[in-house]
Amino acid sequence: MNKKELEEKIIENYQGEEKMMILVFAQWCVNNDLDPEELYLRAYPHQAANQALREALELTVPKEEAGEVSDQTLLGVLSLFGNDDLAFVVTEEVNKKKK
Repeated sequence: MNKKELEEKIIENYQGEEKMMILVFAQWCVNNDLDPEELYLRAYPHQAANQALREALELTVPKEEAGEVSDQTLLGVLSLFGNDDLAFVVTEEVNKKKK
């Protein structure tokens, strides 16, 4: 495998993992009766139409059929990708649940 092929493979793997992160976020929102697009827009007001999020929403299942996605799991996944703005919005929602 040459350097270019290796770089392409690394990028491909990262994009796949990023899609999984978005799916975890979307399913957490569904499980907690929250609108993923609204939360995403709060975190990133200048990124209104996120195609990856829309694709992830198509893969979510109703919360009755879904496995649990804990708050800490989601926050950990978001931090792995440096998604601090979205993690902040998620933390706000987690704190609202606790009240």
